[in-house]
Amino acid sequence: MSKLMLFDSTLRDGNHAVRHRISRESIEDYCLAMDGCGVHTIIVGHGNGLGASSLQVGLSLLDEAEMLRTARENLERTRLGAYMIPGFGTIKDNLAPAIAAGVELFEIGCHCTEADTTRQHIEYLRRLGKETYGVLMMSHMASPERLLEECRKMQSYGALGVILMDSAGAFTPEMVRRVIAMLYDGLDIHVGFHPHNNMGIAVSNAYTAIQEGASVIDGTLRGFGAGAGNCQLEDLVALLEKSGIKTGVDFYRMLDASGQVMPEMMEKDMGQDPISIVSGQAGVFSAFKIHVLRAAEEFGVDPRDILRELGRRKAVGGQEDMIVEVAEKLSRPAGDGSDRVISYQIESLL
Repeated sequence: MSKLMLFDSTLRDGNHAVRHRISRESIEDYCLAMDGCGVHTIIVGHGNGLGASSLQVGLSLLDEAEMLRTARENLERTRLGAYMIPGFGTIKDNLAPAIAAGVELFEIGCHCTEADTTRQHIEYLRRLGKETYGVLMMSHMASPERLLEECRKMQSYGALGVILMDSAGAFTPEMVRRVIAMLYDGLDIHVGFHPHNNMGIAVSNAYTAIQEGASVIDGTLRGFGAGAGNCQLEDLVALLEKSGIKTGVDFYRMLDASGQVMPEMMEKDMGQDPISIVSGQAGVFSAFKIHVLRAAEEFGVDPRDILRELGRRKAVGGQEDMIVEVAEKLSRPAGDGSDRVISYQIESLL
């Protein structure tokens, strides 16, 4: 197996958990605390990546240039990374400025069956010698055979690795084992995994992926991220070291950052709640959680029903408008008192 690389998306995926309001001070403090601790890269930006700040998916507190510049000024020994989904961002408006701002590593993401949309972006970055990885989002929605086909496309574009994103936290250990083993055997580049924790198994799924050949795990401190959050890097490092797998991480420094910096950045601890569990079971994009809760409150419907319908419709990131449509369809006349109970439950989760 290749040397294990940990990608730290705390300052990217974590933005989802605070409605994209991570401050300049938090970026400074986090980068100073984590610089040189042994993670391969620290990925910074809007939760949906470069160019994604919008009314539809959420406006960033800071523009991406300021986020990247702030991180760059406070990282000396750890790579600065950025994530982009073609359609949200473009080469001219986002990738080129990010390179100028000092970004060294890029993740280019797309829906799990649409690798073709990443070709020009990956090829552009590789021509410039940038460390570039393809990302397949919502990867539970395609068969292992189809995922291998899409990953081979990214490999042909020049990607140094491919990362499966369990965007909905829907993967079971058996699914992880089967698909990672198939990709490891069928590709000549790094295989990575980005687990979400909707069903409480992000760390075990990451560990299973590593056992099957994954050399990249993309996670966050405290599991900070969309929905129930991500693979908690501190837990994973502890498990790996106890299992005799070297990570190259200064574990105490990581724990210090977790204990000293993260409480200032997070509004509440991550973890499973009833909504996140149903979201994972239904296979719904984790970042939909806040949008679903707001729509449920507005229309007086059970958010779990919205999630199940979104799962039935196979909704994907970028289709946030569908949430309101579903909530409106499910709405019922008020008057039996049940709306007040639902609103109370939602208030406790927002």
